[in-house]
Amino acid sequence: MTMRKAVAVSVEAMLEDLRTLIEVESPSRDLEALSASAKIVAALIESRLGGQATLIHSEAGPHVHWSGGGDPKVLILGHHDTVFPLGTLERRPFKVQGGHATGPGVFDMLGGLVQAIHGLAALDCRSGVEILVTADEEVGSRSSRALIEERALACGAVLVFEGAADGGALKTGRKGCGTFQVSIKGRASHAGLEPAAGVNALVEASYQVLAIAALGRPEIGTTVTPTVASAGTLDNVVPAEATLIVDVRVESPDEKVRIESAFAALTPHLEQAEITVQGSVGRPPMPESASIELFAMALDLLPGLEGTAVGGGSDGNFTAALGVPTLDGLGAVGGGAHADHEYIVIESMEERANLVAGLVNAIRDSRQE
Repeated sequence: MTMRKAVAVSVEAMLEDLRTLIEVESPSRDLEALSASAKIVAALIESRLGGQATLIHSEAGPHVHWSGGGDPKVLILGHHDTVFPLGTLERRPFKVQGGHATGPGVFDMLGGLVQAIHGLAALDCRSGVEILVTADEEVGSRSSRALIEERALACGAVLVFEGAADGGALKTGRKGCGTFQVSIKGRASHAGLEPAAGVNALVEASYQVLAIAALGRPEIGTTVTPTVASAGTLDNVVPAEATLIVDVRVESPDEKVRIESAFAALTPHLEQAEITVQGSVGRPPMPESASIELFAMALDLLPGLEGTAVGGGSDGNFTAALGVPTLDGLGAVGGGAHADHEYIVIESMEERANLVAGLVNAIRDSRQE
């Protein structure tokens, strides 16, 4: 593919900045690590773009916000938290080898963040551009959602720098996603002497797993997948408690309502068992209609670029649900998100940085009064 309206960016400089970010580990919920990471992100933005990046403190860690001034027109959205625990870097350090860059968080999503910053740095004018880099995307964005929605509405267009889909495709739609926890309370008793005196929470959980799995409608994009189960204490005790964790993905708001109602209506099969349900489809679906305008701009800049709907969620789900034009998957080309083989393709970094610059200019031009 040939990029139209290319700007000059340095891949070597991007790789050095990427190394800097990766070597400050930032696992979700680790407030000390996230504080250090936020300061590094803010310093990188300031060094490349000028101005001042603001740290917005929250119970989940600091979010980073930067503005190029002027009337807001486009929000660059990303996150600096990663799924990898402290110590991963020692086992899997940042490396550049065989055309790939590897290291914890390189694809999801520090590579995309670096590309966005360098693409903006190549612009003569950054007026109307805002950057928001949150600290809790990997754990549901509970502390950042209101801020994300506020800045998305203020800007009117959102570019999300999560990693690209397979083959470098942009993400033009996403399923809504959520997690439910089903807690079951029974009654303990001796498994040999008085098994009938107990209420077996594990048996109740088996009934619930089958009922919950049956809620899925894969033919319309709804998946309901029990993923974690725990029960019992000792091999000779009737389990008094059990817990189920369930992953849910939906393509439509109607399915979100149906699934949440079905979980709320779960009832026990065993007499005297009790069930408590927590959770929701916290990220609403991102309809493909939200990306039509921005994807057309991307195609004009990079003919042959592909778009696809995916099952995973991002903060773009929130902004699209507000009716704000949103385009996702603009980050690094690569793969292995959340896995030890995570990587990005180095030869794609310049093209993606150029795409950022071109999209920002196109959005600003389209919103001129």
